[in-house]
Amino acid sequence: MAPSFAVRPLRAADLKHIAAIEESGEPQFRAAFGADMHPVLSEPAASGWERDDRPGFILVAAEDGQPPVGFAHVLEIDGHAHLEQLSVRPEAQGQGVGTSLVRAAMREARRDGHRQLSLCTYRDLPFNGPFYATLGFQEVTDPLPFQRQLREHEAAIGLDDDGPRIVMSVALSG
Repeated sequence: MAPSFAVRPLRAADLKHIAAIEESGEPQFRAAFGADMHPVLSEPAASGWERDDRPGFILVAAEDGQPPVGFAHVLEIDGHAHLEQLSVRPEAQGQGVGTSLVRAAMREARRDGHRQLSLCTYRDLPFNGPFYATLGFQEVTDPLPFQRQLREHEAAIGLDDDGPRIVMSVALSG
C-alpha cells in the first residue's frame, strides 16, 4: 500500500505547524529517558519562521490539503549539509514518513551539490541512531570542525545527560 502523504518543500502555510510537530515527540523521549530527562528536551521548539530563516531547506510530509505530519530541516553549515531536525507526529509514525523525509532530504542535499549529509543523534535510542543506520548513516569517528562545534554545543546544553550522542553521516551518491 502506497503512503497517503507526499514529501514536498515547505510552504508558508506550513510554518505555523513546525514547532508543534517537533514538540509532539517529547513524550517519546520522556518514555525513553524517564523522569530524569534533561529539561532541554521538553523546552519549546523553534518556530517554523525561526527555522526557515537559516541557510538550508525544510521538507514536509503531508496529505494533500492537510497540515504536515512531519518535517526534515537541513542546514547548510560551512558548505556542508547537516540534518538539524527530523520530526514526525507520533500518530504518523510507522508509516514510512521519517524514512521518506530523510531520503528526500538526501536527494535534495545531493541536488544542492553536497557529497555527504550529517546529523547528531542519540546513539542507542531506537528511533535515533539505529533508525539512521538503516538508511545508510554511519558514525563519524573524526568529526569535521563544524560537527565538533555542534557536539560541543549539545554537551553544553545538557543533551549528553540522557545518553551518548554521536555524529553520523551518509554519502550522497549518484
